Amino acid sequence: MVSVNFGRSRQNDVYTAGIHGRKPTVPADFAELERRARAKLDRRGWAYIAGGAGEGRTMAANRAALDRWAIVPRVLRDVSRRSLEIELFGQKLPAPVLFAPVGAGALAYPDADVHIGRAAAELGVPYIFSNQGCAPMEDVAAAMDATSPGAPRWFQLYWSTDDRLVESLITRAEKMGAAALAVTLDTTMLGWRPQDLNLGSLPFARGEGIDQYTSDPSFWEIVGERLREATGEKPEISLGAIRTLFSIARNVPGDLWKNPQSSLMKRLAAPEPRAAVQTFLDIYSRPSLNWDDIASLRERTSLPIVLKGVLHPDDARQAVDLGVDGIVVSNHGGRQVDGSISSTDALVDIADAVGDRTTILADSGFYTGADVFKALALGADAVCIGRPHMYGLALNGADGARDAVANIIAELDLTLGLTGHTDVAGLDRSALKDLR
Repeated sequence: MVSVNFGRSRQNDVYTAGIHGRKPTVPADFAELERRARAKLDRRGWAYIAGGAGEGRTMAANRAALDRWAIVPRVLRDVSRRSLEIELFGQKLPAPVLFAPVGAGALAYPDADVHIGRAAAELGVPYIFSNQGCAPMEDVAAAMDATSPGAPRWFQLYWSTDDRLVESLITRAEKMGAAALAVTLDTTMLGWRPQDLNLGSLPFARGEGIDQYTSDPSFWEIVGERLREATGEKPEISLGAIRTLFSIARNVPGDLWKNPQSSLMKRLAAPEPRAAVQTFLDIYSRPSLNWDDIASLRERTSLPIVLKGVLHPDDARQAVDLGVDGIVVSNHGGRQVDGSISSTDALVDIADAVGDRTTILADSGFYTGADVFKALALGADAVCIGRPHMYGLALNGADGARDAVANIIAELDLTLGLTGHTDVAGLDRSALKDLR
């Protein structure tokens, strides 16, 4: 759990271990963390987790925009005691940091979401469960509660083309203790992602990252309907299809795949697992999603509603006018639109437009404690961390994910004190200088 003077405590732990010749498994800087994670991940995992849209210009813009703001330290202030505490939707949190949702996490580590949940629970900060997770939300919630009863968690919602599934996912999120519902708006269709395309690799087509669906009774009701309407076409049989079959077999539940007497050809022809994957691909997200749908969401849930993927101040104003509870300023980690506005530049515009009227979270390209400090000073109430915790997960499971985010929180704490501040709630743009 994050505590007072967390940064110094974490430093001391690392240096004390160093006396005995023990070095941290998770590097303290993002560049080395990324380098080691790349060496650990296979090509598919690296492409999906680290890759961006198009030529990667949005990812570069995220970094460049942060670098245009310089921190201006103040001195001779008593910073011996500092507070990173914030409150989000009635929950007191020890630090203004959340574990962002990342789909198909099993590309980095088996049962990824369960391990990420445990990592977040140990730190006491929320994990936003991925709608494209590799474990049912109930399993992740149980693991978090076993680690720290009542550990904070949110749920990310991709709005399906079938409202039965939307209703079911929301109901399950409420039952498993979600404190907020984060509706992702910027992925009504997948962006152009060359790293995945060049490998012909879409995790979901292999049954990876669809566990929220295959654990949902409404989803299987939809699959059953589609099977009854099927034309009976047989799949193409190839070496690649056989490899994909085994991947689906590992990721889609059912006794059919555990029957050793069933021939490979019979398994390949079996309709249920293939239909589940195809159903997911057909209905997972809805390009027709619009403001009327968001307005209807208040009738579906009492949870706080947060819109993820807002980049334009006019959209932020409309969201606030509609009564949503929060906004996540995000360009999806640079994975959706090449050449998009940076998350930092959008944060500035949106904080100016609605910062006094709603809760604002920042996401995409915030990789260090200094990055989080800048985001808070620019108007964010909290920051979502994505790739760093996935890289830590790849290196050392739950402990690695925890340590990657703990390092960010520790650096935030030290940056707060070294710049003459004692409370993240008091940060504003006077702590920064615009270098443009």
